[in-house]
Amino acid sequence: MKFEHIISRTFWGFAFVVITLLTWGCASSQSSAEYAVKTKKAVTEALANKQLHINVYRMNPVRYASQTVSYGFYLEIKGDQLESRLPYMGQVYQTATFSSDNLNFDATIISYHESRPKKGLARIELAVRTKEDIYHYQLDIYDSGAAYIRVRGQNRDSISFDGDCEV
Repeated sequence: MKFEHIISRTFWGFAFVVITLLTWGCASSQSSAEYAVKTKKAVTEALANKQLHINVYRMNPVRYASQTVSYGFYLEIKGDQLESRLPYMGQVYQTATFSSDNLNFDATIISYHESRPKKGLARIELAVRTKEDIYHYQLDIYDSGAAYIRVRGQNRDSISFDGDCEV
C-alpha cells in the first residue's frame, strides 16, 4: 500500500511541475510576442514621422577591427534635420581647418529616400552637406528595432555602425 501511495504522490508532483512550466512558458512567449508587436509598431511610427533616434554600440571601420563604443554616440533624424554624433576611425583624404575626428554635426537633409527591400526591413538613404564634406548615409532599420548605419563621405573612408532604435 505504501508503494502505491509513493507512486501516486510522485505522479501528482511531477504533473504539477509540468503544468507550471508549460503555463510559465506560454506566458513568457506571449509577452515576447507582444513586445515584438509593440516594437514593430513604434519603429513604423518613427519612420512615418521621420523622428528616429538610433543609439550606436559598435563601429566597423574599413581599415581597423570592429570596436565597441561607449555610451553617448547616436544618430537622430528629426524631420528634415540630421543630428550625427558618431565616432570615426579611418583615413581622411582632404582636411579642412574645421575638420574633426568624429562625425559630429547637425545638418539639413538634402536628399531622402525610404524603401522596403524585404519584409521586416526599412532602408533609408539620405545625404547631407556639411562645411567639410557631403555624407551619404544608408540606414537599415529592422522591425525588431535593430539598426545598421553605413556612412560614406567624399573625403573619408566609409564606416558602418551597429545600433538600436530608441522606441
